[in-house]
Amino acid sequence: MTNVYSLDGILVFGLLFICTCAYLKKVPRLNSWLLSEKKGVWGVFYKAAIIGTRLHIAVAISCLIMAFYVIFLK
Repeated sequence: MTNVYSLDGILVFGLLFICTCAYLKKVPRLNSWLLSEKKGVWGVFYKAAIIGTRLHIAVAISCLIMAFYVIFLK
């Protein structure tokens, strides 16, 4: 299990957050409820969803590299 206070823990958390928000953007009921705000604290979810959808190849490659690192090297 990774520690949240280490650099790799923060990277894992960030990647999982971006992937989750990008997935929630595809669900219509959750999209209108969670990702409707574009500013403020709730805007973080919207911005993470936009990053996940626009940079989906880079996010997917980063998730694979991080999974390899956590499973085999840590």
